[in-house]
Amino acid sequence: MSESMDAAPVTIELSDASFGWHGHPALRSVSGRFAAGGMTAVVGPNGAGKSTLIKGIMGVLRPMTGSVHISGAGRSELAWLPQAAELDRSFPVSVLDLVAMGAWRRVGGWRRYRSDELDRCMDALDMVGLADAAGRGVDTLSGGQMQRTLFARMLVQDAPVLLLDEPFAAVDSHTTDDLMALLCGLHGQGRTVIAVLHDLELVRDHFPDCLLLSGSVVAWGPTADTLNDAHLKTARQWHARAYA
Repeated sequence: MSESMDAAPVTIELSDASFGWHGHPALRSVSGRFAAGGMTAVVGPNGAGKSTLIKGIMGVLRPMTGSVHISGAGRSELAWLPQAAELDRSFPVSVLDLVAMGAWRRVGGWRRYRSDELDRCMDALDMVGLADAAGRGVDTLSGGQMQRTLFARMLVQDAPVLLLDEPFAAVDSHTTDDLMALLCGLHGQGRTVIAVLHDLELVRDHFPDCLLLSGSVVAWGPTADTLNDAHLKTARQWHARAYA
């Protein structure tokens, strides 16, 4: 993995962007910019539109209104770590095979992996503490081991922008600490980090910026300002009205 990012900075800008399914918006009128090299947590109540935003940025959902603009080479510069619950772990694939999928942008779907790419995969597994598990099936992994594997795949992608959807859900505190330290190290190399999180103390400790959602943007800016009592109360009130 690269120790620094030498490519042109990648920014993500949303202009009055709304996303949803079957004509029903789940997230409305988002306008703002994720600056290159930033580290932003996306927080809010359940159903606030956090995962919807990530899928909108990745292009899984097209904007119902407004637009998403990604500078540079576009979405090829983005690495996405989805929620583990969205993955089919019954598919017969090894840990190494799953990690190697991170190299598809460089290798392509049908070419053989060169030794340097396989070395890159093993280095990534070593960084997350799973080098000895390369030959195991993903169906044998614990929740924490699966998250470590997904982090290793993200490392192999070597992208300048990292989007993570609940990366620490249902994992033990030791795994959370290890992966959070790894994420901070990647940010220290100049990568942009955007992560959906629920643990507000973790956000306050590690994320300089925060986006608070509750069906639309409640606040977006420095974490200390965004997560004040007034904004958190507003998010709860908007959420309660939406489900009343």
